[in-house]
Amino acid sequence: MQNVKNFILQNNLINPGERIGVGVSGGSDSMALVHFLHSLSEELDIEVIAIHIDHGIREESRDEANFVIDKCREMGVRAYKFRIDSPKIAKEKNISLETAAREGRYGVFNSLFKKDVVDKIALAHHLSDQAETILMHIFRGSGVAGARGMEPIRDGRYIRPLLTTSKEEILDYINFNNLDYVSDFSNADNTFTRNYLRNVLVPQITKRWPGAISAIVNFGKAVKEDDDYINSQIFDDAIIYEDKEAKIPLSYFIYPSSIISRMIIKALKNIGVKVDFEKKHIDAIKDLASGHDNGKRISLPFDVVAIKDYDYLTLANRKKVIPQFKCELRCGEFDLPDGRKLVVRRVKDMLPKEGVVYFDYRKVPKSAMWRFRQDGDVFTKFGGGSKKLKSFLIDKKIPQRKRDTLPVLADENQVFVIAGVEISELVKVDGVPTAYSVEIKE
Repeated sequence: MQNVKNFILQNNLINPGERIGVGVSGGSDSMALVHFLHSLSEELDIEVIAIHIDHGIREESRDEANFVIDKCREMGVRAYKFRIDSPKIAKEKNISLETAAREGRYGVFNSLFKKDVVDKIALAHHLSDQAETILMHIFRGSGVAGARGMEPIRDGRYIRPLLTTSKEEILDYINFNNLDYVSDFSNADNTFTRNYLRNVLVPQITKRWPGAISAIVNFGKAVKEDDDYINSQIFDDAIIYEDKEAKIPLSYFIYPSSIISRMIIKALKNIGVKVDFEKKHIDAIKDLASGHDNGKRISLPFDVVAIKDYDYLTLANRKKVIPQFKCELRCGEFDLPDGRKLVVRRVKDMLPKEGVVYFDYRKVPKSAMWRFRQDGDVFTKFGGGSKKLKSFLIDKKIPQRKRDTLPVLADENQVFVIAGVEISELVKVDGVPTAYSVEIKE
């Protein structure tokens, strides 16, 4: 797979000294990728780390996780495995199982970046995956942005070294190097959108047009080149950005439609809306600017609102952003993002006081930190019995608007103290008090 090495170098996907995490499912594509990158580790001066995520969908997934770990270690590759509950995520968020698995997977990847375990994540998307993605985006109505297909590198840290490599080349590499892999039987379940495209539509297309995969990918390349040129012609200096809002002068809407569409997409990205809007939504924004009275507004997906306001078309990102807060466990007063203070003191007497809770600091792991709540947090109730933190706060009748900015003392997803509310059974004070008190001051 010399072409893969050339692709890496030409697109500057990997730099010397980087730790490259590889998403390894255990299938042929990812097993080939982790083996190939590891074979280049000395030449490229990198460390390759295998990352396996068990999505909790199939009974055999635990065995597959162990298979990946064993095979990677045989190669001499450090490997980690994680498990997420995709069906649970899908049910709680009312989203598809595919979307839930993707959210959970990228949640793991993001945590690895935050913990400085890896510098980049390599994904095993190949030539056929690129063609399928382009088709899927076109069928969904995403417009030019989707027809470009996947980029070799995204967000500066997700890389796709196999993007121009065919499935046949990958299987040849697997056979030549006698690599074992597992087959995911869920790939035959055509209720999943990509599986239906891969197993039903694409075989019919390539049966009639054998070169269709390359033709679709080349179409995506041509679209990308044209799109990049048109984007270079956009002059948007008069757009005003403030507090997650973009104010586009209505005079801009006299430009050609292709310019206006890209200007809207760029403005959305600049206010934190990173997802691809469908063409119909971009058209709705254009229609609002040109054909409605002042004060008219429309609601769009992803918590975006468009408002026609005198001389401007305003795009507002209404998605709630949870402020970040983190500090170690020690005595003192700590500023919270909203102006409140978290007050932690060492005490000998535990006098009942509203809004104050007491806990045995000796029972708290040294790695525990104060932070705001996160998805997946669990809490062992005083008196015993574990519960999801979200459910516990609902039972305690904590208003929804306050839950996301309620400081908790936690290690990973185990919560030991909910400031001003309750302590876990795991850190209750026994016998002679050796306690900290914690409260929130407005």
